[in-house]
Amino acid sequence: MSLGEFLRNRRGRVSPAEAGLPAGTGRRQTPGLRREELAALAGVSVDYYTRLERGRDTNPGRSVLDALATVLRLDDDERAHLHRLATRGHEQGRDATTARPALVRLLAMVRPTPAYVLSQTSDLLAANAEGFALLPGLTVPGNLVTYVFTHPAAGEVFVSWQRMAEDCVAHLRAVGDSPARAALVADLCAGSEAFARLWAHYDVRVKSGVRRAFRHTRAGRLELTSEILTAVDGQRFVTFQAAPGSPDHAALELLSGD
Repeated sequence: MSLGEFLRNRRGRVSPAEAGLPAGTGRRQTPGLRREELAALAGVSVDYYTRLERGRDTNPGRSVLDALATVLRLDDDERAHLHRLATRGHEQGRDATTARPALVRLLAMVRPTPAYVLSQTSDLLAANAEGFALLPGLTVPGNLVTYVFTHPAAGEVFVSWQRMAEDCVAHLRAVGDSPARAALVADLCAGSEAFARLWAHYDVRVKSGVRRAFRHTRAGRLELTSEILTAVDGQRFVTFQAAPGSPDHAALELLSGD
């Protein structure tokens, strides 16, 4: 999505009341703020803002972007995304296809904690035995986002599938444009209505540690907390941890036998 498309999407999500504007009279033809309202609140001319939305000006200054981000109520991830779109620094190189050896060694060291090595676009590069057992059907090569939206087991494994799905799509937006991401998005939009709907909604959010509930045929229900470490080349080392001595940690031992 371009800078203009992102601005239009977010403008439509902010109501006049949220922006501190009076309700006014008459029926509004479009949801959210009008162009002239956003321009006035951000301190730029309507003509200049219109050029931004229409792609006629793609190099706004940092102060303009910050003003727009404030009016549009963007969070830190969305604000960073706006700046990347404007500076055209959102293009990525080729996605990794082989896990870093040091991360592969860590997979064994953290057992019985389920752990995975993922590329920037969530291709599964490696996992330990518990990781494969926790998410049955996930394979190398494979992709975690594709697994969430297309594998029959995903709806059972994730107790809150909707939250997992939303987080996956929002993170995929945040990692930026690349040939690998474009191909993945095209495949998923064609094969999953749920993915296409969430992709069009355009949430942007970098994945961070969060507590998730899982169902497992042998271990039962597990409450685990994710931890994500990112290497310099963008590969992510992801674990699902339980506190030592807790029932959930004891249940992780059952995963090793799968």
